[in-house]
Amino acid sequence: MHSPHDPYVRVRGAREHNLKGVDVDIPRDVLAVFTGVSGSGKSSLAFGTIYAEAQRRYFESVAPYARRLIHQVGAPKVGQITGLPPAVSLQQRRSAPTSRSSVGTVTNLSNSLRMLYSRAGDYPPGAERLDSDSFSPNTAVGACPECHGLGQVHRTTEELLVPDPGLSIREGAIAAWPGAWQGKNLRDILDALGHDVDLPWRELPAEQREWILFTDEQPVVTVHPVRDADRIQRPYQGTYMSARRYVMKTFADSKSPTLRAKAERFLAAAPCAACGGSRLRPEALAVTFGGRTIADVAALPLTELAGLLEGGSSEAARVLTEDLKSRIGPVVELGLGYLSLDRATPTLSAGELQRLRLATQLRSGLFGVVYVLDEPSAGLHPADTEALLTVLARLKAAGNTVFVVEHHLDVMRGADWLVDVGPRAGEHGGKVLHSGPVAELAGVTESATARFLCDGSPAAARQVRAPRGQLKVGPVSRHNLRGVTAEFPLGVFTAVTGVSGSGKSTLIGEITEELAGVGRLVSVDQKPIGRTPRSNLATYTGLFDVVRKVFAATDEARVRRYGVGRFSFNVAGGRCETCQGEGFVSVELLFLPSTYAPCPDCGGARYNPETLQVAYRGRNIAQVLDLTVEGAAEFFADTPAVARSLGALLDVGLGYLRLGQPATELSGGEAQRIKLASELQRGRRGHTLYLLDEPTTGLHPADVEVLMRQLHGLVDAGHTVVVVEHDMAVVAGADWVIDLGPGGGDAGGRIVAAGPPAQVARASGSATAPYLARVGLNRA
Repeated sequence: MHSPHDPYVRVRGAREHNLKGVDVDIPRDVLAVFTGVSGSGKSSLAFGTIYAEAQRRYFESVAPYARRLIHQVGAPKVGQITGLPPAVSLQQRRSAPTSRSSVGTVTNLSNSLRMLYSRAGDYPPGAERLDSDSFSPNTAVGACPECHGLGQVHRTTEELLVPDPGLSIREGAIAAWPGAWQGKNLRDILDALGHDVDLPWRELPAEQREWILFTDEQPVVTVHPVRDADRIQRPYQGTYMSARRYVMKTFADSKSPTLRAKAERFLAAAPCAACGGSRLRPEALAVTFGGRTIADVAALPLTELAGLLEGGSSEAARVLTEDLKSRIGPVVELGLGYLSLDRATPTLSAGELQRLRLATQLRSGLFGVVYVLDEPSAGLHPADTEALLTVLARLKAAGNTVFVVEHHLDVMRGADWLVDVGPRAGEHGGKVLHSGPVAELAGVTESATARFLCDGSPAAARQVRAPRGQLKVGPVSRHNLRGVTAEFPLGVFTAVTGVSGSGKSTLIGEITEELAGVGRLVSVDQKPIGRTPRSNLATYTGLFDVVRKVFAATDEARVRRYGVGRFSFNVAGGRCETCQGEGFVSVELLFLPSTYAPCPDCGGARYNPETLQVAYRGRNIAQVLDLTVEGAAEFFADTPAVARSLGALLDVGLGYLRLGQPATELSGGEAQRIKLASELQRGRRGHTLYLLDEPTTGLHPADVEVLMRQLHGLVDAGHTVVVVEHDMAVVAGADWVIDLGPGGGDAGGRIVAAGPPAQVARASGSATAPYLARVGLNRA
């Protein structure tokens, strides 16, 4: 038996996902990094086993009701875990936060700032004191009544509603109106009201145009429809609705995303005239601190805000400003000082959001817990990674254990303990190759990590390619870019670098197909390939269509008269009706986010028993969806249409993913590589410019090599590749580097250096140069 003060977390018989009965001991009170190639099983060990078990134990202690739910969610597949303290998880959530969520709400800084204005603000003479809720745009007492606290109002104009005034109403001049019968009905009503529906729109009198588009009246008239030869149409009572009223009603009330999206095309968002976009009531905006309103202060970068908070005259002001400064400190330390409190959460990257939550944890004062972090260095410049290591060391020094799933070599080198999982991905992984001090990994021959972590030899020299033209972008004045002009060489590999918030994504966002020299543009971002478990790797790549045809062509399917639709889990017929073909049922956890549990009837197979009786080469459709890309490539080797898709996925290092893996389980980096693979399998004609935003996020150095081979292959085939990148090994292998900075936010937004990597590595005033020089550049 281990003593109750066992200094190790001991895992025995972990079998979650691809883990093969893993036994591992990890010391407490250390910074331990879990690493291994993508899909090796490191997240299954850290999150799927250790954190999941800690969470389960917590719920076991709560209430019988919660225990019943936890039984449905399922405990991790593990024999035993001892020595496990309570755990806090900081994962890179892929969910889309709401537009009302901001940097201030995530960090709780908004609460402190509202308290400061409520207790220590300067009020106009005679004004009564407001409570802190009155300074929040998310409460009824604080929100501007005109825009309901959103800061924007949606308006429409004649130009938006009628894009082609040369058309008559009958010809469809009012583009915002619905199609089919409903649109004809509105035209017939106008005709019955005495308007000329055959005159070109621009020739109608101005007051008629105004009434038709914008009236709030809803007159009812008798419509005598024009008779079709084959149908008798009786007169009916028709109610008129103006184009604006129809658009606003559809936008506000429609449950159909398609109809809402169509309505949104005819609306322009403008700052609310009542509050000027500040989202607050006039009473709240009348209160100042240091001569500024709360809206002014919330719009400042945090570094500037910290400088303003020199305590006011009162004791309350001094206490509250000190509290604010102590909360801002960790956020700035993590390289996020360029953010403002009113910055909407949906505009942040997954890495920025995770670091904000990490900064909040530093203030929480918890000790004796295990923090489990998911790639905290994602999207971080090497300069910011040093600050991250300092923060992780502080969490450890406060008496906590820090477990980090990570690919960044500098974070591994800064760890006390390294758990290397592998040797490869999927079914070829799932074993712990090393659990011990970092230096001892050098002796583990089958570790892919050891080759990169322990080999100090410089990268092989590569000849820098000569460009065959230039693409001029700018001058750009957006966000923190002020009149920036950049030249991207064509026919080569360009890396755009700079610290977080320096303006990289803003700059490449200005590259469009309209620019001279672009030709075809393919932008591969990290947005999810789908937001529900219905969307998966096979459906997104089009692979599933071919697989369904293969099943429909089997003898058994023909005898039963099963068509292609029978093998779809999205339509009635072949799917399991209990879960509607999702394979999962949603379990509501009351005050926790809802979670998915396998369907009790099909056990996650998605199909009904009859469909599963049809087999192709001994496997039914559910078993084929359960194959990894690698396994499917062997299974479908002689089906060219399937083999091509699978080959492209293997080329970008995704051989470990299952064909039916739900989109909700994929990381941003995996989603981006799936999109890239979909693009690679298309026949390419003419010059294409590929834009990728941090394609190596979430990738082990071994996987980065595979991906870079593909991207450099595109350049060798005559195309242009532009990447935003923080991985210095990738930057060193580029032909051209554009470095933005020198800092983030207002301290960035200009091009600090541009040229071949070796030249940028010598640039003075560049935050990137010293790290690029360290990679062992020996290129021309």
